[in-house]
Amino acid sequence: MSNRIVSPIPMNCISPPAYEARYFTDAAEAVDAITDIYERNTRFLIDAFTALSKGAEIEGRYRAFYPQVTLETSSFGHLDTRLSYGHVTSPGVYTTTLTRPQLFRHYLKEQLSLLMRNHQVPVRVSESTTPIPLHFAFGEGAHVEAAASGLSDIPLRDLFDTPDLSTTDDEIANGEYEPPAGEPFPLAPFTAQRIDYSLARLSHYTATGANHFQNFVIFTNYQFYVDEFCAYARALMAKGGEEYSAFVEPGNVVTLAGETAPSSGTPVGRLPQMPAYHLKKKGHAGITMVNIGVGPSNAKTITDHIAVLRPHAWLMLGHCAGLRNSQRLGDYVLAHAYMREDHVLDDDLPVWVPIPALAEVQLALEDAVEEVTGYEGFELKRIMRTGTVATIDNRNWELRDQRGPVKRLSQARAIALDMESATIAANGFRFRVPYGTLLCVSDKPLHGELKLPGMATNFYKTQVSQHLQIGICAMQKLAAMPQEKLHSRKLRSFFETAFQ
Repeated sequence: MSNRIVSPIPMNCISPPAYEARYFTDAAEAVDAITDIYERNTRFLIDAFTALSKGAEIEGRYRAFYPQVTLETSSFGHLDTRLSYGHVTSPGVYTTTLTRPQLFRHYLKEQLSLLMRNHQVPVRVSESTTPIPLHFAFGEGAHVEAAASGLSDIPLRDLFDTPDLSTTDDEIANGEYEPPAGEPFPLAPFTAQRIDYSLARLSHYTATGANHFQNFVIFTNYQFYVDEFCAYARALMAKGGEEYSAFVEPGNVVTLAGETAPSSGTPVGRLPQMPAYHLKKKGHAGITMVNIGVGPSNAKTITDHIAVLRPHAWLMLGHCAGLRNSQRLGDYVLAHAYMREDHVLDDDLPVWVPIPALAEVQLALEDAVEEVTGYEGFELKRIMRTGTVATIDNRNWELRDQRGPVKRLSQARAIALDMESATIAANGFRFRVPYGTLLCVSDKPLHGELKLPGMATNFYKTQVSQHLQIGICAMQKLAAMPQEKLHSRKLRSFFETAFQ
């Protein structure tokens, strides 16, 4: 019989030497200090784990902390608030924990620069009181338990901090967090541990590292779009890449600009649940495409995690059911409103919250349709319709009594039906990520036009390429916009965090 009672270990905590807090008026220097703390503290945890797994004597509990940055202002002075972020709304102390500063370096420099400039105060960099979980110290894709053969009789939680899901939530982003009396206000929408949790999930779901994700993300619900995107990206790489530097596929398989074959990475034997593909550009200004499959659950899952990377925009490109007899197969639908019957976000974003269309994204999509198809002005109505897109959570809704759903769709003035678009738009609204939807009518179930195998194959061949080109064109237009124009103030609530 194996020994089920493990002798208690001393619970004194062993940590790196305390870091003396410092004040900075230069954003780059502040980020360097944040990086020093993070790299030192994660290295401490990794080294301790490695030594113990090789048989070193246990001396206590090993703990290291996330870095944090703090802003304190006492002024109600009026700021230039045309930008939707980069300032706090009232005097007080604001702070956030930080992780992976190398990954977020450009983002952190921008956010801290805006704060220093707008409030004319330094920021304080220090260690927080939030422990770094061992799993997150190792980074994405680590199999910590598998490497702990030398610690098989002692739970890792007895020696190291592990992820604390009780505090890893979206209360800040949802506008529900109220700091206890005397505690600072949040400076960013996500805490370090919430970000680390999503970075680990991203690697799992997409089979690519978080460092490859770009700031302009296209979601699709069909592999046909991914195949077309891959063909486009590989051809672009072979021609020199133009402004793009590399194409990355699942397994972190990298094809560099000017090359016709991958130079690094290992192709995956089986695609992950939501594979991601990245057409990279300097400053993460390229395009990421993710095949989310079918359904609102996947749509919520992947946007929950990509949101922590603070992208500049995401779009849904996919197929839908056309609900109007005047529509034809292959017509485009530009969503101006959303009817939410997906239910996966009901606890985070009540259905009575309106999801507005964002003018900047709508115009980019409409301009892209004109540019790619050649239709302009009134003629564009031949192939595109704007209106309400309904998203449901029952793929086979046609098999139930249709009177209720059809009545609701008619009352909502819906013109298209799918299972992902409203979820993606609603999570964009919730996480302050500009969003949009351009769908393609692939069937008309209310009018007896269902996809049959032969019809579907022909449809995919003729429409997917054009639809994808429209999406890429729209993303390039959004990338060319000034960030202060793209990040609309209409996505900000009464009491917002300063970080974008």
